[in-house]
Amino acid sequence: MAVTAIVFGAGAAAAERVGDPLAGKAWSEDNVCKECHNPDGNSTVAEYPRLGGQQVAYLYKQLRDFRDGRRKNVIMQALTQDLGDRELADVSAHFSVQPAMKGAAPVANPLGRRLFEQGDPERRIPACAGCHGADGKGLALAASQAYPAIGGQHRFYLRGQLQDWRSETRRNSPDGVMNQVARTLGDADIEALADYLSGL
Repeated sequence: MAVTAIVFGAGAAAAERVGDPLAGKAWSEDNVCKECHNPDGNSTVAEYPRLGGQQVAYLYKQLRDFRDGRRKNVIMQALTQDLGDRELADVSAHFSVQPAMKGAAPVANPLGRRLFEQGDPERRIPACAGCHGADGKGLALAASQAYPAIGGQHRFYLRGQLQDWRSETRRNSPDGVMNQVARTLGDADIEALADYLSGL
């Protein structure tokens, strides 16, 4: 049986939490995860993000942030409010080992590709690939930290999240890095990135 390790802190102490994908699958099937995200995490409804193959540490952080009020979403906050770290680790492990999210077909968007691969130094826009990987599938920094997969995510969802980062409706990235990045993006940049990334 595969297990996925997640390190989390409690005050100054840190302990290893090993998520069990099979337990996470059972919990997901018994509850409502599959209703929005599909059993394998690869949702077909644009407003619900694809979770399949997502970085496990990122999933775990987002679930904890929903539960603890650091990320706002009425549905997700209600679903996670009574869950302990064990359940969150298990669910994260389950979706992280599912088939990775993938776009239906590559999208030829020159602006989106340039911003993703190179950024725009004159406007102080960093290349997305620097953190999210050359293929957009994310990077694991350590057991407890990861940059998320964004390639193959729904265009509608990507656009909405970039807009939320820019407006600071969403503010749960470490050190506010995504808020800083998104503030440099115009509407056309956001549309181009969402378009290009959705095809990876």
